[in-house]
Amino acid sequence: MILSLFRKKTATEPVYAVYSSIVAQSRQPVFYTDMAVPDTVTGRFDMISLHLALLFRRLRHGPENAKVFSQAVFDLFFKDMDRSLREMGVTDLGVPKKIQKMGNIFFGLLAAMNEAMDRNDADALAGVLARNIFDGEDTPQLRALADYVFARDAELASQSLDTIIGGNVHFEAAA
Repeated sequence: MILSLFRKKTATEPVYAVYSSIVAQSRQPVFYTDMAVPDTVTGRFDMISLHLALLFRRLRHGPENAKVFSQAVFDLFFKDMDRSLREMGVTDLGVPKKIQKMGNIFFGLLAAMNEAMDRNDADALAGVLARNIFDGEDTPQLRALADYVFARDAELASQSLDTIIGGNVHFEAAA
């Protein structure tokens, strides 16, 4: 598995297991077919970012080990993005700039999602998804994706922190 290239003492098997679950969930064809997420490098980055944001929402109010786990997953995500950029031929000088831009996009998504979802505001969440995933377009599939995000947030809330930090996170299949 390619992720084995990035293993360090601080990254544990549970971190890899959770990150792998997020990537697998993000690659489900239903997002790119039924929900019209662009099947591009950017669209796939957006879906991984979306699922990471959901995970971080679940872990954000947890104890210190949840914060450490979140940071390890985040670090692995950006190591994976670094590797992907290099495989796509981005130069050594270009990678840090692209990684910084990706980080800004991710943190913007996370903050906007948290704000909308903390208020349980479906319209605001749809706006966040339109801006971040559909280039500002209000697509017919936008509400389906927003419903999916709220459902996965509730699903993650029902999973214990110990289970998630232990490397077992579960996402229902997208419908």
